[in-house]
Amino acid sequence: MRASTAVTIGVGATAAVVVAALVQGAADDPIGTALTMAIPAEYEQLIEEAGTTCTEVSPNLLAALLTQESGFNPKASSPVGAQGIAQFMPSTWETHGIDGNGDGKRNVWDPADAIPSSAKYLCTIADDVKDVPGDKQSNMLAAYNAGSGAVRKYGGVPPNKETQNYVRSIRALADRPAGGKKTTTGQTSTAVNAAADMLGTPYSWGGGNASGPSTGICCSPNGHSGASITGFDCSGLVLYAYAKAGIPLPRTAAQQYAASEPLKPGQMRPGDLVFYGTSASGIHHVGIYVGGGWIINAPRPGTQVRYDPMDMMSDLFAVARPVSSTNKEI
Repeated sequence: MRASTAVTIGVGATAAVVVAALVQGAADDPIGTALTMAIPAEYEQLIEEAGTTCTEVSPNLLAALLTQESGFNPKASSPVGAQGIAQFMPSTWETHGIDGNGDGKRNVWDPADAIPSSAKYLCTIADDVKDVPGDKQSNMLAAYNAGSGAVRKYGGVPPNKETQNYVRSIRALADRPAGGKKTTTGQTSTAVNAAADMLGTPYSWGGGNASGPSTGICCSPNGHSGASITGFDCSGLVLYAYAKAGIPLPRTAAQQYAASEPLKPGQMRPGDLVFYGTSASGIHHVGIYVGGGWIINAPRPGTQVRYDPMDMMSDLFAVARPVSSTNKEI
């Protein structure tokens, strides 16, 4: 499996509807023993049953993984050949696919086969890495993404950003407390105004927090350091703007997506967050929608907080609305 196998979701794509309504995760049971995520109704029974295959897998964790992999799209197909709602590679399906519905066929495109197969495969790799130190669920998810050998080699989640973001995003989806509420128009208006007040503030890699601009860190993938620059990066600006509205958000763009509810086409309003990337874990940029097809954002090193058109990047993934909760900045 790969973190990049989820189908890219544009503003007008109907797939964004399916990824919606991520109000999940009982606060007193982070992994969860019952399904509390809001998911497409036709998959609820399959996930509830498959989510008890072994102790390391829960309905919420399985639902979060399927959200990450395909957005519950049973026809999803990735550029590298991963297939179906659980994004099995053909070789993996050949070995681990099961006939979940008992119709005599193992069909990777049939959720009734693919969902229980995904749970069974998770349990198999959980057993493969059971002796590796650290959190068992995180190691299992890392092995699902990068392979059991990599998890054993590094003694836990491998130190590559793709796998680390993959694990972090799924855990954030599965662990988020239930009972969150979507932001009000007053809160989103406050967030937009707070961001607008920062127009012209320098970009700083890793810069920005709930209190405002700050020095950043070293270094961006292209080697740019924010350590000597007081300002914001893209997610730092969002974190600050929503903190002014009384809504704490996580630090990175991918985590902010996990803490938001993707929107149906036509539901956008100023203050919603616009995310760019090829998958939920591969999100690399976020901006705040201000209306008319424009966002306010901190684009990249060497620039300042400014307005840009939504199509500034070709990999627009989704538009989502932050959900108020008890989440703290991380």
